[in-house]
Amino acid sequence: MSITLTLIGQSIAMLVFVLFCMKYIWPPLMQALEERRQQIADGLAAGERAQTDLERARQEADKIIGEARNQAMDIVDQANKRGNTLVDEARTEGQRERERQLEAARTEIEQETNRVREELRGQVSAIAVASAEKILQREIDASTHQDILGKLANEL
Repeated sequence: MSITLTLIGQSIAMLVFVLFCMKYIWPPLMQALEERRQQIADGLAAGERAQTDLERARQEADKIIGEARNQAMDIVDQANKRGNTLVDEARTEGQRERERQLEAARTEIEQETNRVREELRGQVSAIAVASAEKILQREIDASTHQDILGKLANEL
């Protein structure tokens, strides 16, 4: 066999092999490469979307946290105001109670003073009558005795 014939046979075999590859192997291989390229592009796009969504979520979370802080500060301020109000009310109520107790004590002291005065008047009048009896050395009748005691009590 000659080299030319071998070369032509090999060329034809190579041509058939290339045509076979181009017809049956190349399209699925190119399709697989295109699908892989598309998957990579979709993955990159999804990653970028996820990155922007993450940034948006962070901003939203910061906004929510800021609002929560503001609400917490408002609640604390309201609690402080309510506490101050309760302290003021308690102080006012305490002052009212103290005034009420002082007034009750004053009233009780005044009543006790009046009772002691009346008792003292009675004792003084009894002593005065006893002294007058001893001085006069005689007994005064009951109605006269009461008149003298009444006058003496009024004078005191």
